[in-house]
Parts: sequence; C-alpha cells; structure tokens
Amino acid sequence: MSTFDLIDPEIESYCEAHTTAETDLLYRLNRQTHLQTINPRMASGQLQGQFLSLISKMIRPRRILEIGTFTGYSAICLAEGLTDDGMLHTIEINEEYEDRIQEFVAESPDSHKIMLHIGDAKRIVPTLNEPWDLVFIDAEKTDYQEYYDIVFPQVREHGFILIDNTLWNSKVIHEVAHNDKETQAILAFNDMVQQDPRVRNLLLPFRDGIMIIEKLQG
Repeated sequence: MSTFDLIDPEIESYCEAHTTAETDLLYRLNRQTHLQTINPRMASGQLQGQFLSLISKMIRPRRILEIGTFTGYSAICLAEGLTDDGMLHTIEINEEYEDRIQEFVAESPDSHKIMLHIGDAKRIVPTLNEPWDLVFIDAEKTDYQEYYDIVFPQVREHGFILIDNTLWNSKVIHEVAHNDKETQAILAFNDMVQQDPRVRNLLLPFRDGIMIIEKLQG
C-alpha cells in the first residue's frame, strides 16, 4: 500500500530522498502499475521495497513465501536477499496480473529464483511443503488469521513472518463500524499475535503498519 498519513508527508519525502533509489526495473514496474491498475498503491514502492530487500539480505533466506504478489514489486525486492540456491514462491489470486508479473520478473537478475503461482494461497501453500525462512503476507485482510495458521507450521524455528497493513489506514485506533469486516479482522489478528506465546513480535508503524514476527517455537 502507499502512504496512510502515519508520518508527515514532508518527512516521508525526506526519507525517500535519503533512501537508495529504485532500480530502473522497479521504477518502470511502479510507473506501469500506477498507470494501468485500479489500486496502484498496493505496490510496495521505494521505501517498503528497500525495507523488504534489506530484511531479506540480513536474513539470507533459502526459502521465501509471499502471499499476494500484485504486480511483482515486493517479490523482486525480497528475492535480492536469497542464498545462491534460494527460491521465492509468490502466490497471486488474480490471474489478470500474471502477464505483467512475468514480464517484469523476467528482467530481474534473480528471475531464476522466483516461482509464480496463480490461485488461492489457502490451497497452494499446503502443497509446497517447504521450510520457510521468511514469509511476507499482503493479501485479503479477512483471511490473515487463516494464512497465519497455514504457514506457521512450515516456518522454521527463528524464521520470520512479515504481515503488511496491520494498522489499516489508522482504523485500528478508531471506533470500528459493525460492517467493517476488514478492520475487525486486522484487530483480531493483531491481538492474536500479541498473545501467541510461540512468537516474538514488533508492530512497526511504517507506512500502513508491518507486523514483524519471529517464530520461537512450533
């Protein structure tokens, strides 16, 4: 997602000016996403892209799972930290994005490490049977709990799960409408993680909120 007024726009502009710029590939992907998709702010963009890349490079994962590819920006960033024999599996439910994802992933120097799956993550993840070192979830908010429950057993001990949009446009601190299922789901999910004794977690007030979860035990 894009900026959700968590920080002053001038501060964000300053941060962008003092953050490594996008590669030409990511710049073109971001621009095309904004020109040709209905919800372009779903793309990670420069700040979050660099964040994901640096996290991946620090962890040096062998296996990454991404749920919610959109147009592929975050997948390309996450793949930058993979080991030489690493692989990133990314799942996108909307088949309309497939050609665009494949087009830009093919230009990435890590294209041979990125495997795209089109379909429902709840059905695909159990078939992959991989020990995940790093998981990034940015998909249907009402399904966050189910995604978490599905991937958790496959995350290695001291592996990490990153969950996007966990502040949900700051709605988590305001009264929630009875029919606002997405905000209700985010609130319930955040509370669940906070009470899960198997993890250590940090809700980072960055962009729309990223929950960083370290798995301590199965």
